[in-house]
Amino acid sequence: MPVRTYQINQLTEKMLSPDQDFRFMALNDLMTEIANDPHLFQSDEQSEVKVITHVLKLVEDKISEVKNQAVKCLGQLIKIIKQDNMNIIVDNLIEFTASKEEELRDIAGLALKTIVSELPTDSKIAEPACQKLVPMLLKQLQNTSTPPETMIETLSTLSILVTRFPRPLSRVQGAQPVDVLTPLTAHSRPAVRKRAVTTLAQFLPIASPDEFNRLIKNVVVPSLTTSTPLDKQRTTVQLIGAIARYSSSRFGPVLSDVLPGVLSAATKDDADLREGCMQSLEALVLRCPTEVTPYLNSIISLGNELIKYDPNYAAPDDEDEEMEDAGDDDEEDELDDPYSDDEDTSYKVRRSATKLLGAIIATRPELLVTLYRTVSPVLISRFGDREESVKLEVWSTYGLLIKQTGVYGGSPQAKTSEGGKRKRDHDGMEVEDAPSTLLKSQVPGLSKALLKQLQGKAHNNALQAGFNVLHSLLLVSPGSLASSSVPLMSLAANTLSQPSSSNLSVLQATVLSFVTLFVSTHPPSTYVSTVPTLTAKLLNAAKERHPRVTSEAFSAFSALLKAMKPLKPSPETQWVDDVYEEAVSRLRSNETDPEVRSKAEDIIADLWLTATDIVNKKEGKEWEALLKGSTRTEGAVRVVTKVAEEIDMGDSWVGSSVEWVIGLLRRSGKTGKAEAFGCLEVLLKRFTSGIPPELPSVLIPELLPLISTSDLVLLSHSLTTLTILLVQAPTVVYPIVESKVVKPVYDIAYSPLVSGSALDSLTDFFRALVEADREIATHVVPGLTMALEKSNAPDASPANISKCLSAIVKGAMGIAAGVIAEFSKAIKKASKSKEIHVVLSLLTLGEIGRYIDMSTQSEVFNNALALFTAEAEPVRAAAAFAVGNIAIGNIHQFLPIIVKQVQTSNEMRLLSLHALKEVVTHSSHAQLETVAEMLWVPLFENSDNSEETTRNVAAACLGKLTTTNPSQYLPQLQVRLDDSKPSVRATVVAAIRYTFAETDQSYDELLSPLIVQFLSLVHDPDLTVRRLSLSSLNAAARNKPNLIREHLSALMPLLYAETAQKKELIRIVEMGPWKHRVDDGLEARKTAYETMYTILDTCLERIDIHDFLGHVLNGLKDEANEVKVLCHMMLFRLAQVAPMAVSQRLDEAAPELSAAMKGAAVTKDTVKQDLERTAELQRSTLRAIAALSKINTPGTSPQFDALVEQVSRTGPWAAEFRELL
Repeated sequence: MPVRTYQINQLTEKMLSPDQDFRFMALNDLMTEIANDPHLFQSDEQSEVKVITHVLKLVEDKISEVKNQAVKCLGQLIKIIKQDNMNIIVDNLIEFTASKEEELRDIAGLALKTIVSELPTDSKIAEPACQKLVPMLLKQLQNTSTPPETMIETLSTLSILVTRFPRPLSRVQGAQPVDVLTPLTAHSRPAVRKRAVTTLAQFLPIASPDEFNRLIKNVVVPSLTTSTPLDKQRTTVQLIGAIARYSSSRFGPVLSDVLPGVLSAATKDDADLREGCMQSLEALVLRCPTEVTPYLNSIISLGNELIKYDPNYAAPDDEDEEMEDAGDDDEEDELDDPYSDDEDTSYKVRRSATKLLGAIIATRPELLVTLYRTVSPVLISRFGDREESVKLEVWSTYGLLIKQTGVYGGSPQAKTSEGGKRKRDHDGMEVEDAPSTLLKSQVPGLSKALLKQLQGKAHNNALQAGFNVLHSLLLVSPGSLASSSVPLMSLAANTLSQPSSSNLSVLQATVLSFVTLFVSTHPPSTYVSTVPTLTAKLLNAAKERHPRVTSEAFSAFSALLKAMKPLKPSPETQWVDDVYEEAVSRLRSNETDPEVRSKAEDIIADLWLTATDIVNKKEGKEWEALLKGSTRTEGAVRVVTKVAEEIDMGDSWVGSSVEWVIGLLRRSGKTGKAEAFGCLEVLLKRFTSGIPPELPSVLIPELLPLISTSDLVLLSHSLTTLTILLVQAPTVVYPIVESKVVKPVYDIAYSPLVSGSALDSLTDFFRALVEADREIATHVVPGLTMALEKSNAPDASPANISKCLSAIVKGAMGIAAGVIAEFSKAIKKASKSKEIHVVLSLLTLGEIGRYIDMSTQSEVFNNALALFTAEAEPVRAAAAFAVGNIAIGNIHQFLPIIVKQVQTSNEMRLLSLHALKEVVTHSSHAQLETVAEMLWVPLFENSDNSEETTRNVAAACLGKLTTTNPSQYLPQLQVRLDDSKPSVRATVVAAIRYTFAETDQSYDELLSPLIVQFLSLVHDPDLTVRRLSLSSLNAAARNKPNLIREHLSALMPLLYAETAQKKELIRIVEMGPWKHRVDDGLEARKTAYETMYTILDTCLERIDIHDFLGHVLNGLKDEANEVKVLCHMMLFRLAQVAPMAVSQRLDEAAPELSAAMKGAAVTKDTVKQDLERTAELQRSTLRAIAALSKINTPGTSPQFDALVEQVSRTGPWAAEFRELL
């Protein structure tokens, strides 16, 4: 007998044991075996049947623990058994559910739910299981003798099946779930009706259109009539809400038939019906945003009315004072009142109405102005609702309104404005009907109503919620609570006075965060009277053991110090000394939490910057604690840097600080060294008596190992430090630099890796070097040249050397003539110099010619121009660079020559245009104004019938020239928009793109009237013109969003049209035996999505979020990975700015996200680059899933829940996903 079979037989024998512990452990051991070996029964069907039979028998066991373990075991067995044996399990469990024993029915129902929950979605038996289960379950529901409890379990099982296996269920033969489930919505038991409503709604997405329409026409619509019994109406509105949640795409077209009936039903005086109507309307607002739009005004009015629904409390709607009194009645009055709140369910209506308004606020940013005029006053009036849960919901909803204003409310919303004068500033952002302005106007009433609820005997939950609202308000409308400063600060102090406890720490941290923000956004005069009381409470909080409370207390003190600076010694500032002592105490302790230590370090810096006279008398205790109290030095470096920048601390302190920083630089590793260098650079400039003579000899040896390309950041800092030393102490530093530093710098100067800030630091170093001793200039120039020529590095950068040489000449102008003469030799016709030396000479002459007039040495210009015909491409490119930059030195002499080359020489036209581009790019504005007319016509002539490269260079020049005289050149570009030649239109659009790249606003008024006409070429018949127009729109959205905001309603449809994949642009290219699919529209499509991403970032308040989101979701289906990655980025951003709208459509995104996580199939033709691209797509998808999971409410989006479960628990990405959360 095989070992495995023997073990299985032992387990089955234990299952028959009379000892319940043996039976339990046998089941447990079996699950362990299944987990360790999924192929447990691969070749032993007899054992498989035997095990199943015994486990099913234990489902009927008398011991609850054994039965429950048997159910779990069935959930694991269903993953590995054959289809025939699956039928055995299903048949037995269905039979058990029909048993007369209630306990057996319950455990069988649980077992069915377990197996359908555990059955893998990709299992081979998934579809057979559906084919087997669904008809049997539906038959059970049709059986009138089935107990209600069993029906509920059966409905739950069907819900799990349709959620996890929608496609297999849609192929089940003979089953009519809709016809079976519909009658159950009229069942006598409310619990059955409720469960049936949900299950029916979940089956509708896979039902046929006829079934769906029949349900709406024959069941839903007739049940909304006024004559329908209340019970049926309640069930119907629940069904409407469920359909909206699970089948919104189908519900949209018939919404107009249903929604009026829901609105009418909400007017009936029945609390349960009204609550159901509110919940259904909320679902419709969230899931059918486009179709519900015509009804929004009616829905808002209904929500405003029912948020005040309180039939058991007779008070005027707008008198919250009386409501407050009613809520504060003492206990004796309540006992005498024959009415009890326990009998009142009207609060559910008010709460549901509040949530409905919240859904509109969260998903309709375009209605913010309307909401502030209609909804905001009503919400404020309900701040004192007598039911705590409703009150907190109202506050939360108003907090959401404030947050939406922060995201969308900075500019006017013309769609919803109702007249009224507009007052624009220069950016057009501040107007009277902007949501932010309306919020400010309502703050007094808001703060008064909220303060009334927070003062007195408010619970901690209410205090937490109230301070959250106030905090959100100050983030969006800084300084708006000045009139309430005294009561607010008193409330904060009283809240902080409560006895400390772990449950109170969150509230205290929230209050302290509010205090910090309040102090930062209001003038001290508004709260100065409360400072003594407030600082005492803050000091107590700073001494708390809870790290977050202490951190927030120190933050509040920092804000207070900055607001009240300068602080001088006096009895009123005793709190400053107390804060100082507490901060030093925290810094000295090795047990201090890292976050608390960081805040204590910030306090020390703020004390020095705001209370210098007070801290100066403390004998430096803080520096001892700061610099020696911890192995982590990032905070100490930050403090020393801030203090050194602002305060004259004296040479003794500066010297000791420099010594300390040098010690940090000596540590191994790179962590924190960039910050240490930043600190050192500040300190070196703060010596009042000059840098100590002994310092360079100590510091420079520490810098030498960093002069390499292994770390460009530290290289940049090292060179900057050397430059400062040369400037501050040239006599002492120069000899050391000359002997120890210059040679290592030669060796890295030609590296192409040295770029950006590192290259800037390198050129600054050479200029400081020659200014320290001008005689070295004549040695450095040949030294750099020889270093380049001897390097023999194929990727050596002559451009870097040329920039260094130019910096040297600027620092020592006396050698300019000699340098020009020397490098001119290499570009003469008779020269036999190496290619790299010719290139270096041209680049150097160009760099120098930019600021030195070479008109007396015109042969240099002519020789460079002659090299336009050189054989080597690097020489020709360097020649164009030289010619263009030399022309800048004397633009009127040399520029006409270049223009003539553009007009007459076909061979040298492209290089001449590159030279012109150098002129246009590097010339001053004044220079360009004098020559723009000379350049305009030749540049446009080269846009006609020329290749794209030439056209792009010409367009870049035209765009730059346009900015020199917009009033003259913009109309000329406008005239050519309608040119019949695509090449001309392409040049115009490209030129406009370059004008958008300029951030200068001086010509915005001229550009604004033409913007739509320019960008309307997005729908040009020529693909290149469309792509360039999209790129121009992208540039406008990035750099001049104020110009396009008002026109987005016209531009967005054009943009969306370009996101669709066009079949006519796809072609098949045969490459030998292979066929390659080429999508000519991909670049335009990518540009369209890039533009969408930019608009999302800069014009959020002007786009229709629902429409925008729909196109993003469509982009997930695109074949191009680049488009998918862009859509992932947009989903990430949308999850932050429109979480409610996005969370409603997670199930739409789930299939495409899941497909992207699986990656492409590996074949014999797969190469490494394919795998890398796939991995990058998967990482991008993972980031999107992580961001979306943070806004997801578990249970509302089952497909997305399954995706998150799959990604987070199994597979190679599980650990990385958990890190992202």
